[in-house]
Amino acid sequence: MTAGGDGKKPPGAPAAASPFAALARLRDGLPAGTAPPAGPEAPPRGPARAVVRLERKGRGGKEATIVEKLELPAAELERWCKEAKAAMGCGGAVAGATIVLQGDLRRRLEPWLTARGVRKVTVA
Repeated sequence: MTAGGDGKKPPGAPAAASPFAALARLRDGLPAGTAPPAGPEAPPRGPARAVVRLERKGRGGKEATIVEKLELPAAELERWCKEAKAAMGCGGAVAGATIVLQGDLRRRLEPWLTARGVRKVTVA
């Protein structure tokens, strides 16, 4: 084995040859910062309300959970739909101003919406 090919430094090499030692010297030269305030974080601020309901009509007998009245911009609604699909493990889409998720997710969706900052969730 060669001494330079295995990536290890030879015994007795100075510590200054380490790239981490150079980073430590740079870190020590930085001015002291202030610690973040220790206190509870404010809950996320979301829409004022959401209506969650189950729909079967016009879907060939399949269930779909509809989330309405969020009053979010289209881009934000798309992002919420994507995150809801990932959290619930289901498919879904945005239809107009509503989020349509596959399956009956009413019980699971209420705490998820509350955690996202929705102040009033109505499950119908």
